[in-house]
Amino acid sequence: MKKRNLITCALPYANGPVHIGHLAGVYVPADIYVRYLRMRGRETLFVCGSDEHGVPITMAARKEGCSPQDIVDKYHNIIKRSFSDFGITFDIYSRTSSPTHHKFASSFFRKLYDEGKFIEQESEQFYDPEARVFLADRYIMGTCPKCGNPDAYGDQCEKCGSTLSPEELINPRSKVSGAQPVKKMTKHWYLPLNEYEPWLREWILEGHKEWKSNVYGQCKSWLDGGLQPRAVSRDLDWGVPVPVEGAEGKVLYVWFDAPIGYVSNTIELLPDSWEQWWKSPDTRLVHFIGKDNIVFHCIVFPSMLKAYGDGFILPENVPANEFLNLEGDKISTSRNWAVWLHEYLQDFPGKQDTLRYVLTANAPQTADNDFSWKDFQTRHNSELVGIFGNFVNRAVVLTHKYFDGKVPAPGELQPIDREALAQIPTLKAAIEENIEAYKFREALREAMNLARVGNKYISDTEPWAVAKTDLERTATILHTCIELCANLSVAFAPFLPFSVEKLNRILNIEAPSWDDFGRDDLLPVGHMLNPAELLFSKIEDEEIQKQLDRLDAIRAARKAAEEAAAPKVEPAKAPCTFDEFGKMDIRTATVLAAERVPKTDKLLKLSIDTGLDKRTIVSGIAEYYTPEEMVGKQICILANLQPRVIRGIESCGMILMAKEKDGKMRIVAPEEPLANGSTVG
Repeated sequence: MKKRNLITCALPYANGPVHIGHLAGVYVPADIYVRYLRMRGRETLFVCGSDEHGVPITMAARKEGCSPQDIVDKYHNIIKRSFSDFGITFDIYSRTSSPTHHKFASSFFRKLYDEGKFIEQESEQFYDPEARVFLADRYIMGTCPKCGNPDAYGDQCEKCGSTLSPEELINPRSKVSGAQPVKKMTKHWYLPLNEYEPWLREWILEGHKEWKSNVYGQCKSWLDGGLQPRAVSRDLDWGVPVPVEGAEGKVLYVWFDAPIGYVSNTIELLPDSWEQWWKSPDTRLVHFIGKDNIVFHCIVFPSMLKAYGDGFILPENVPANEFLNLEGDKISTSRNWAVWLHEYLQDFPGKQDTLRYVLTANAPQTADNDFSWKDFQTRHNSELVGIFGNFVNRAVVLTHKYFDGKVPAPGELQPIDREALAQIPTLKAAIEENIEAYKFREALREAMNLARVGNKYISDTEPWAVAKTDLERTATILHTCIELCANLSVAFAPFLPFSVEKLNRILNIEAPSWDDFGRDDLLPVGHMLNPAELLFSKIEDEEIQKQLDRLDAIRAARKAAEEAAAPKVEPAKAPCTFDEFGKMDIRTATVLAAERVPKTDKLLKLSIDTGLDKRTIVSGIAEYYTPEEMVGKQICILANLQPRVIRGIESCGMILMAKEKDGKMRIVAPEEPLANGSTVG
């Protein structure tokens, strides 16, 4: 077994608070694992910090009218405080805007640059001419060519799920300013991942078949698809500047910048000994991440470390989870569809462990899962209150009632006593096996099974009834119950730290180590218990309804906004008779010449051939079509409309146009060329 354990968590992005999806996917399982390792006496370092660079930060700053530093300061402080209040036990929680990170990330890039590990090349990239920034695919929006969704992203349509590129979008627009993006040449540096593909295949596909199926499968898919060079820089004024001459206005790309933060945060904490954690073969590195970060932590970051050399260790495991949904809908920061940690802590004071319990019991370990407030309430009231809390409370209250709060001496054990106590080592082994395999949901289930053993035991033995006739037997029963309570304080310690701290206070003991799990002398005869207090209080319907009402309000607001933003279809006009319709003479025609009407913005003067004659039509289409676009175009006209003088020009007819939902006008034209003068009807 390796001497040290270096545990990292994906750096949360500092453009918003942390929500339950982040907790379930990354931070709760990581904290459970770290607490378990520490209880076993294994040297462990738990590293994390805020990811504070990239375009979303600059966009948030632009939207709020402040600096990027203001944005990251705001959310870094919210996130850090929330983690602390929630009991996440990082050894350091720093940030990528720190001087230590900037210095180390810059030197990391420079070493690879000096050793020729990058490819330098120019390419055309999308650019916002109004905001004067280059645009990542995610910051280009337009109409999906597959389903017509007007708000598809440049990399994906969230409505139909299609993978897209910005070139495929209809009427693309910048998410920053709304302007139409243009292509512009720019120079960047690329990490040639393709050169590391053979090594990655051997290291992952042959060397880490024990990784979770969702992680191993995604890595295999990427490798089978063939890796391509990946840019490590981008055009932006917020981030770690590229430390190369001629790279003004360029920073390290956030995916390259952020994972280096694991190292720089360690350097910040341990400036003189950080290398023993990152360069010693005695250190075991484990990354806890969500599934959207698998490629970066399993392929990109290892390739960066391989390129850097100098003894950097590679991750032994990357136990990534899938996504958590909320009430059947995808959690979305932009749509405010989330349960935010800092708000939860305000709404449910003292119930950190309830959320930890529910998120672990319902963890999206190998498939997406769903969080619902009703399930949250049911698990709390039925399992934490009704099983765990109920057993502890009855055992302690009865011990105070019949033995003045002192652990009684047991008499001869009966089969029911031995059967209950025999479950302890079995369940301990199951908890260990599952935690070591990163199966925290199953490990928690085994811990709760121990509470179920205790709850069933005290109900079956009925010490309150036995005490009426046999106080010696009552002492044996309650001694067994208190012994189970002491072991529960160990079993649940990685999962429910606040509740276990309260339980230890009731039992009047210091926090046991994992080696104490299963000992029969945790609470010796005569040990004085403190008065009973409820481990958990019931969650009432009103508290849950408040949360459901909040989500309903978000749904209603979103629906109203979508309806308000949706293009409106003009209402139908009053009915007309067939004879009235028959009076209209609609014919095909071809534009022979076109020019703008002087001193107007909207009018074009068109000379057309109707097949019957050549005439002039003045039309208000100049904001949609140029004169050059109109020449030679076949159109449909209302040929028998009474002539009308417009700006001194006699207009003889009207062009048939269709108004789109967004207000734009489009010419109605034959699908195939027709003879001029062909009637339409």
